[in-house]
Amino acid sequence: KHWFLCVLYYDPNIENKNLAQKWLMQAQVSPQAWQFCWALLSPDKVPEIQYFGASALHTKISRYWSDIPSDQYETLKTQLFSQIACFSSGSKMVLTRLCVALASLALNTMPEVWPGAVPEMVRVFQEEGGGVDGRARCLALLELLTVLPEEFQTSRLPQYRKGQVRGALGREWGSVCPLLQQLLRQGDSPGAVKARVLRCLSSWVLLDVPLSESEGLVEDCFTALPDPELFDTAVEAIVNAISQPDSQRYVNTLLKLVPQVLSLQEQLREAVQNGDMETSHGICRIAVALGENHSRALLEQVEHWQGFLALVNMIMFCTGIPGHYPVNETTSSLTLTFWYTLQDDIMSFDSERQAVYLQVYRPVYFQLVDVLLHKAQFPSDQEYASWSSDEKEQFRIYRVDISDTLMYVYEMLGAELLSNLYEKLGRILTNTEQASSWQHTEALLYGFQSIAETIDVNYSDVIPGLIGLLLRININNVQLADTVMFTIGALAEWLADHPVMLSSVLPLVLQALGNPDLSVSSVSTLKKICRECKYDLPPYASNIVAVSREVLSKQIHKTSQCMWLMQALGFLLSALHVEEILRNLHSLITPYIQQLEKLADETPNPSNKLAIIHILGLLSNLFTTLDISKQEDESGESTAPPVKTAPPPPGPNPVVVVLQQVFALIQTVLSKWLNDSQVVEAVCAIFEKSVKTLLHDFAPMVSQLSEMLGQMYSTIPQASALDLTRQMVHIFARETDHFPPIKALFELVTSCCGLVVQENGKLLLQAVLEAIGGGSSRSLMEQFAEVLFSLNKHCFPLLTVWLKEALQAQGFPSTRVTTEQKDTFTQQILRERVNKRRVKDIVKEFTLVCRGLHGTEYAAEYCL
Repeated sequence: KHWFLCVLYYDPNIENKNLAQKWLMQAQVSPQAWQFCWALLSPDKVPEIQYFGASALHTKISRYWSDIPSDQYETLKTQLFSQIACFSSGSKMVLTRLCVALASLALNTMPEVWPGAVPEMVRVFQEEGGGVDGRARCLALLELLTVLPEEFQTSRLPQYRKGQVRGALGREWGSVCPLLQQLLRQGDSPGAVKARVLRCLSSWVLLDVPLSESEGLVEDCFTALPDPELFDTAVEAIVNAISQPDSQRYVNTLLKLVPQVLSLQEQLREAVQNGDMETSHGICRIAVALGENHSRALLEQVEHWQGFLALVNMIMFCTGIPGHYPVNETTSSLTLTFWYTLQDDIMSFDSERQAVYLQVYRPVYFQLVDVLLHKAQFPSDQEYASWSSDEKEQFRIYRVDISDTLMYVYEMLGAELLSNLYEKLGRILTNTEQASSWQHTEALLYGFQSIAETIDVNYSDVIPGLIGLLLRININNVQLADTVMFTIGALAEWLADHPVMLSSVLPLVLQALGNPDLSVSSVSTLKKICRECKYDLPPYASNIVAVSREVLSKQIHKTSQCMWLMQALGFLLSALHVEEILRNLHSLITPYIQQLEKLADETPNPSNKLAIIHILGLLSNLFTTLDISKQEDESGESTAPPVKTAPPPPGPNPVVVVLQQVFALIQTVLSKWLNDSQVVEAVCAIFEKSVKTLLHDFAPMVSQLSEMLGQMYSTIPQASALDLTRQMVHIFARETDHFPPIKALFELVTSCCGLVVQENGKLLLQAVLEAIGGGSSRSLMEQFAEVLFSLNKHCFPLLTVWLKEALQAQGFPSTRVTTEQKDTFTQQILRERVNKRRVKDIVKEFTLVCRGLHGTEYAAEYCL
């Protein structure tokens, strides 16, 4: 054991470490562990070995409690008390493990066998003797009291026992709380003792002990905040106490805590002034915990409205804390959820009370918008350039959180918020005397974009003016240009109702399309406009296609943006006449078809593989959105009701025309790349997306595609081909004209699947058994049981042979199962060909046997 421990802790070889860890874990659960764990705790051993001995004790007590005879409980308890006393002046990590072991023993014996566990712990460690000084005994007691609730939270007690023990622990708080309060108030208590007291409080409040009983102790925690050594622990204790769900019942206590929190404002301001981020962060956590968890309870105390408003303003100060997130401050993000909660609580009152609260809090929320938009501003170009990529990403996420908050706040402030933003933007863009920073302009636009992305702004009278302002912006910065693009995109639905404005914004979008720095914003904006406004875009179609074709040929956009651009063009073309669609398709995709023909002649290699997948992806994304079946005149400017255009002329759909033209080429590509699942997947995607979009209009392709799919799948079965087959069967199997090719394809695919199971079923079974034997999480056992059930139902003769062969191997699927147990498992599985629930139970039981957990209380709970 000593050698294995030395290997685990000191050997740099990872394989040796893994071997040692595996052996030691097995040793911990062995019956011999009771003997060697005490020997490993002897004073002449190094702390790492002592730690293993203490851990082994905890493992035996917490996981194998049923192995311990009841007449040994008292002896075990006495030994643990003795060892804790010995280590109270020794290794901290060993002491903690011993305390956890005794805590586990207490949880397993309270309340019946050891009814006064906590008072006895206090009494034992308050007694003089054993050569241990009072401070060390006090710290050991506090460690024990701290880990007791923590061990309860992670214990494997059955549910019925958890309820009993939680009640017993709750009753013990009456003797723990006065002790903690006494130690915290004593002037001569060492800092280490006070820190441990605060940790202990944090631990106990997680048991939902009544806040009214802890009131004095929580208030005492505030006196620890000025001490830098105790600050973090005191914050944690206060936040945990305030945040417990049960604490909202104790309104009087909460009201007493409000002035306590407000008294921290001076310390908060000093911390901000001195750049002390840790202190400002901690105080903000306390204020937010009180406000966020108890806003409704405190709002209802109308006579105390000024105190709660002062708390809200304190949180507002934290939201607007100076500096740029996340470089100069990390506090403001903590407050955002509070504003959601407060708004929800205000809006949940009846209309009469709501009106009273809105009178007070609407101005607060308008102030919040100003604060959030200020916080969303980019730093100077020079400062932003100095940020790391991680800091920039955190700032991006922070702005998204602000955007979500603004969208939510709009529900309270309504159209007045848009007017407010519009007026501010108008002032800074029309002020000729004082030029504003691009950051200020961008932030206000970002506010508009945040709201317009998710809220219907069609009724707003400020949007025409906003678009006029957009055209006045001197766009000399990538971030500003991005936000202008995204704002236009957010107004796509409004533009569909006001198409006269398209001529103003489209040139901006098409110009941005050629800038690789604006790739995401310009392409996504064009896609939104083409989707929402397609029936008003025919006059601009040739220009949009020409610019897009040029941009694609220059290869300035990443793959995903190229795919979005093709989707945009699909929407655009959907609103044109069939002849125009075919003409535009020809000019758009001919270069790619020519390139694909060239690639199809080349010997397969990684480079041309990527090019082939890219071209196939462009085609499938174009066909995803090109749908002429929904053509409709939806001109928003017309006073007449929308009228349907004449039905599409008879003849094949434009997508089908193109697919028929390139079908032979696709077959040529497949003939060389049939072994490559990614190329096959890209080919199948073209047809799958076309089928989903066209539905029955895809009919002319059914016969030849069915034949090609059959050839593909019979040569090399691929999942993507199977998915496409399912799609075809789903849509066309009931149509008489298409039944023969679909039936032939279905029969071929199912026969291939049967061959796959015959050839690879044994490997599948071995993998499933290995997982059941301990190779996978227990949470997945139901899924593995379903595999066994399906094999048993459809391949019974084969499964009978495979099970026998697989389970013959010694030690498989686990060293813990005997040959008899494996035979029983085999018989049980083979017997159940109808009752899937029973197979799941058999697998659950067998996996517990394989893992050495069968018969434990945990197992009883797992099998429920």
